[in-house]
Amino acid sequence: MLRSLLVLVFFAALWFTSVTSGFSQDPQYSQYYAAPLYLNPAMAGGELTGRVGFNYRNQWPSIDAQFTTFSAYYDTYLPDYNSGIGIHVMQDTEGAAKLRSTSISALYSYELKLADNVYFRPGFQASYIRREIGFYENLVFANQINPTDPFGPLLPGSDIPGLGDPVNMLSLSVGGLFFTENAWAGISAHHVNEPNQSFIDGVSPLPMKLSFHAGYRISLGEGSMRGDFTHLRKQRYFTPTINYKRQGPFEQLDLGAYFYVEPIVFGLWYRGLPFKPVESQSNRDAIVMMVGLNLLSGLNIGYSFDYTVSQLGIQSGGAHELSLSWTLPNSYQGKPSRRDTILPCPKF
Repeated sequence: MLRSLLVLVFFAALWFTSVTSGFSQDPQYSQYYAAPLYLNPAMAGGELTGRVGFNYRNQWPSIDAQFTTFSAYYDTYLPDYNSGIGIHVMQDTEGAAKLRSTSISALYSYELKLADNVYFRPGFQASYIRREIGFYENLVFANQINPTDPFGPLLPGSDIPGLGDPVNMLSLSVGGLFFTENAWAGISAHHVNEPNQSFIDGVSPLPMKLSFHAGYRISLGEGSMRGDFTHLRKQRYFTPTINYKRQGPFEQLDLGAYFYVEPIVFGLWYRGLPFKPVESQSNRDAIVMMVGLNLLSGLNIGYSFDYTVSQLGIQSGGAHELSLSWTLPNSYQGKPSRRDTILPCPKF
């Protein structure tokens, strides 16, 4: 009864925080399951052992307004406390103005067993975010343009004390994840406190980001014998997934599937919401194609390419994304397991 009440209160609070809006967006990864701590704080410690990972994304490399994002993370599980902990570091550089955001996050999750093969994990995250932009190096103001020679050299910028200084923020986030042996559904809310991100006097809240993600793993039968001493057969799965995101007036939907033939993974999905335009612009983004390797050593390597279908077109260069993670050997091997199923989310 107490666990059911905890779940109900948690999701009621999470829904209540989702009613606010704003006008900016966080970075995104196409391989969102390869960035589990960025997707949902409830995934911290989800592998029941240590895990380290890296993600890199280069979006629209053929134009000046490209976006580059790099992140690294580590998480582990504390079986004596049914808890997962993690740390996540990310740096993102946006557009021609080179807006740079750096964040350091600490994460905590707790695992509840609701029934046989049914689990719920609430998660919490606190992040320090620093945003900076070279106001007088990367931006051009009207008083820097010579009216007698508008296409000539720019005039010196007039530094105003405090204008454009880096912004430091504390962001709080929550998440929750249900999962069984073959299915999962999660929800996360980032920046629930909507910190002020303005570079000038005034208030510009960083809008809350709401995400819903779910999927189902369908077994396609076993393959040939593995080439090791486990005497097990290779696994084969088909896994349709969905990932919906909303931040301020912006909404996106990732819809697709993974096809796993051990050790190779293929992925294909579509990102966008064409029936819900944003400011009269079609909300189409990209078709994402992915290939990856899941090795028995715990090493996972993935590459994906976004074929841009928005008005920018493929001449933007699309987006290239690399992911690398390593699930560390289980230091609790040989001891009784507290969980009778594994987290079925893909690695990419």
